[in-house]
Amino acid sequence: MKVCGFTFIRNAIKYDYPIVEAIQSILPICDEFIVAVGNSDDDTLGLIQNISADKIKIVETTWDDTQRKDGKVLAIETNKAFKNIPKDADWCFYIQGDEVIHEKYLPIIKKGMEKHQENKLVDGLLFKYLHFYGSYDYVGDSSQWYDHEIRVVKNNPNIYSYRDAQGFRKNDNEKLDVVEIDAFVYHYGWVKDPKSMQEKQLNFNKFWHDDKWIEDKVEMVSEYEYEKHVSLLKKFEDNHPKVMQERINRINWKFEHDISLNKKSLKDLIKRTLYKIGINTYYTNYNKIKIK
Repeated sequence: MKVCGFTFIRNAIKYDYPIVEAIQSILPICDEFIVAVGNSDDDTLGLIQNISADKIKIVETTWDDTQRKDGKVLAIETNKAFKNIPKDADWCFYIQGDEVIHEKYLPIIKKGMEKHQENKLVDGLLFKYLHFYGSYDYVGDSSQWYDHEIRVVKNNPNIYSYRDAQGFRKNDNEKLDVVEIDAFVYHYGWVKDPKSMQEKQLNFNKFWHDDKWIEDKVEMVSEYEYEKHVSLLKKFEDNHPKVMQERINRINWKFEHDISLNKKSLKDLIKRTLYKIGINTYYTNYNKIKIK
């Protein structure tokens, strides 16, 4: 069984993306790894080149900055990496620049690949998500956060990155048939120093909206105010991936949230109640199937 990881990145240093940690977190179970490095305002290319691993192949790309609707450019860049995966790979392991896999899940993921490698009914593997917010001590606990997504797919030329690169589709806009595995993706996209977070907000929204929308909707402040935008959170009681420890030790800002002040909206309460009795009202970008 051959596994090839893939990702895309641009301006990783400028916006403080944990892309090195993301790559290193899944590298142990990848035979090769494709990184599409976009034209950057910093030394992102050098950052990736300095990862000491012969498995990594860099593809230099140029982003189309005129693509400012629905995050389409993110899928375009993902597909550039995807198309460079060698044909002899069986599985393709996708990781975004702010996502990290805990080492304890690697055996589970590998086992899932081995189990479903020859099953033509299975297009990919579905992961659970933890979305960290404000600091490494809190995770999102409301329905605004997506709770599952596909991160491992078969090496099928009919599969492609979809919309804003959050998930995948096949053929003519068909959802993938996937099997859920007991593994989490740790999403750190909302954990940055407040200055970097604000800069990211201003830049990232350009992939979805025009300048007028950004001017009207995004606060023009020097630092992102986590407390002002906080939603339901819960305390994270487990440990973080080993590859994240150095980054966590460098944290230079404080964010505290009183969990007792959490107030679930009626929408959240209804969705959670229905989910408990087997009715899923959350948006799903996939078909979840069960294989004995």
